[in-house]
Amino acid sequence: MTFITPVTEIITYCSLQLQWPSKLFFPRMLLLNYLGKIGSKTPLMAAATFSVGWNTFACSESLEKPLNWLLFNYYLTTCLQSSVNKHRHMFVKQVDMDHVMKAKSIREFDKRFTSVMFGYQTIDDYYTDASPSPRLKSVGIPVLCLNSVDDVFSPSHAIPIETAKQNPNVALVLTSYGGHIGFLEGIWPRQSTYMDRVFKQFVQAMVEHGHELS
Repeated sequence: MTFITPVTEIITYCSLQLQWPSKLFFPRMLLLNYLGKIGSKTPLMAAATFSVGWNTFACSESLEKPLNWLLFNYYLTTCLQSSVNKHRHMFVKQVDMDHVMKAKSIREFDKRFTSVMFGYQTIDDYYTDASPSPRLKSVGIPVLCLNSVDDVFSPSHAIPIETAKQNPNVALVLTSYGGHIGFLEGIWPRQSTYMDRVFKQFVQAMVEHGHELS
């Protein structure tokens, strides 16, 4: 089982049993990997992603830069450790939990826990499979991808601009600023963000004109 398998099963179940596949929400990288793997056979009408990490290796390298490690990486690592430690009795037979709890970065946590739990031989195998960039060319439904080039979680040099240009189903929108899931607007950004407005316009377009694409 790869990390994509649960998403495929959930979307298929919701499509057949619950009749609401167009309203599902999944982690961005999982969703794009699923869409790239299944192509046009998905029951979803369309999808939108925001601040996707396109290349897991590049994301990890960016977050391991000293300032980014101090501001983000170490804290997020402790959050991951706290989450799994609450249920450590479920994992002790598969992984060395004491070793997991000593991880100082997301990469170390993934090497000691995530990749092992999903059955990957190495962390490189897991990061290769987790990166949605290579699968973007196979996406078979309309997908909106919004990224900011100043996002330290998704460095700009790893954004697959040329691949997106070659797939008419993909609309890759890049902004100069916006950070990671930010996209705030105005001096006092208390209202909806640019991300909110783009998402609303995309959903409205799919509802009103989606049938024209089939």
